[in-house]
Amino acid sequence: MKGTVAIIGGGIGGLAAAVALDQRGWRPTVYEREPDLSGAGTALGIWPAALRALDTIGLGDRVRTLGQPQRAGTFQRLDGGRIAAIDVAKLERRTGDPVILLSRPALLALLCEAVDPSVLRFATPVRDLDPLRREHDLVVAADGIFSRVRVGLFGAGWRARYTGKTAWRGWLDGMATEAFTETWGAGAKFGVTPQEGDRTNWYATTTAPEGAFSPGAELAELRSRFGDWTAPVRPVLDAIREDGILRHDLYAVPRLASFVRHNVALIGDAAHGMPPDLGRGACEALIDAVALAEALERAPTVADGLQRYDRQRRRTVQRLASIAGAAAGLTRLRPLWLRDALLRAAMLGGPPS
Repeated sequence: MKGTVAIIGGGIGGLAAAVALDQRGWRPTVYEREPDLSGAGTALGIWPAALRALDTIGLGDRVRTLGQPQRAGTFQRLDGGRIAAIDVAKLERRTGDPVILLSRPALLALLCEAVDPSVLRFATPVRDLDPLRREHDLVVAADGIFSRVRVGLFGAGWRARYTGKTAWRGWLDGMATEAFTETWGAGAKFGVTPQEGDRTNWYATTTAPEGAFSPGAELAELRSRFGDWTAPVRPVLDAIREDGILRHDLYAVPRLASFVRHNVALIGDAAHGMPPDLGRGACEALIDAVALAEALERAPTVADGLQRYDRQRRRTVQRLASIAGAAAGLTRLRPLWLRDALLRAAMLGGPPS
């Protein structure tokens, strides 16, 4: 099946969908409300399944070359005592790849280079879905966790919901690491990962009222909450500058009964935005994009292809979203020995590929 496709959103999922569909004979147009590619964003963990999706569109080896492989992984307590380790060698033996850390701007640039510039419509928000549905054989909604398309198709009850947690993110130059380390406190965590370019990527999450930001004083907020935590948290906090901090509240999408309606397919966070605790949001957007293109290629009609895509992806990714939600709540579990035992048990089979 081939035709014209309107893609709403020029992020990771939208650009990957444009590449995958174009390679299969579709004629895409990408509508992005921002004036250009976002230059902001920290490291993304590209898991083996997402690397295979990138291989399908010819970009996997570029990501392997540009990104930084994660060579070790540890969860630890506030005092530095180890809770559990991630068997990264087992993951690589099982899949052929480690997790590759690559910044969001770098991944977006790779995807954008693979798209014909003539199909990109920057600074073009979509306010009315119906004209696109009439003018195109297919519409792909890749407009993120606050998707207007999702709400328009399914109703206000499917708006993204605040998880009760907020997050800070950033990176530091000249602090290269090959290891993932995540330190767990009471309802809070602080993580450090590799990033390309000899950088350390860092993030922190904790419970907080929605919208309780501290403009111009986020560094003070971070140090008040995490300043007495053990290494590598304290050295990172000592090196952070105020202008290097990104802060966002965390939201999740209610469980949809379908990722498709009419001739519209939802992909990425628009379909299944989840807490970031598994580090799989960008990965699942990439997999969605390729799965959608492959499902349509094998189907006699758009409707058949969309149903095939929904059957293939919805239950799988919704299970991941449920696991991510459970993982997000694990830091709050007491007593600590039970929390630690559950995390160790979860790591016995190795990380999910």
